[in-house]
Amino acid sequence: MLSRFADALVPAVGRLTVTADAGAELAPGSIIVANHTSLADPAVVLAALHRLGVRPVVMATAGLWRVPVLGRALALEGHIPVHRGDRRAADALDGAVEALGRGRLVLIYAEGGLPHRTDAAEAAPGAFRSGLSRLVGRTGAPVVPVGQAGARRVTSGSTAKQLAGLFTAPLRRPELHVHVGEPLELAAEDAAPAERAHTAVTAAWRTAAARLGEPAALAA
Repeated sequence: MLSRFADALVPAVGRLTVTADAGAELAPGSIIVANHTSLADPAVVLAALHRLGVRPVVMATAGLWRVPVLGRALALEGHIPVHRGDRRAADALDGAVEALGRGRLVLIYAEGGLPHRTDAAEAAPGAFRSGLSRLVGRTGAPVVPVGQAGARRVTSGSTAKQLAGLFTAPLRRPELHVHVGEPLELAAEDAAPAERAHTAVTAAWRTAAARLGEPAALAA
């Protein structure tokens, strides 16, 4: 339901396009890693993946489970709450391992949070936290890098600016782009799985942002 809802909602607020590398593959039991720039980008990424025939399990902040209706839908569909700074934080990793073992694809935001910026411009992904490396170490699952750009044109900045952006997006219809890269095979003994994944997600983001003419990507 969540993926279908995103695919129906996103066209109402922006113009979404999707591309993929020639060797891109979203095989069952894969970890999808996307850059996180806005409260809107999970919907953008889910809509893009739905168009590619993929409905992943999402690892998301546990606070969403307290939202009426949404929280129940997340629980029923098996999405994974992440309790940051809590003794239950390890439960999220266990849940992701179980989902991958059942052949589900798991979407993770390895940066762990949103950038502290007020402008709507694009910037390269921040450093990844340890969760991705631990998940790869426990499962050996392939990692699919995904880059999205344009979500900050829908919502970014202060609460007031985010609300204004969301309400005016159907009139502005900003361009949104998602690019899927080739999967990475990161062995458990790899000394720097997070760094390799970060490089691949950055490349996917750069492709997406360049499609939108974003200065940060064009300069690079």
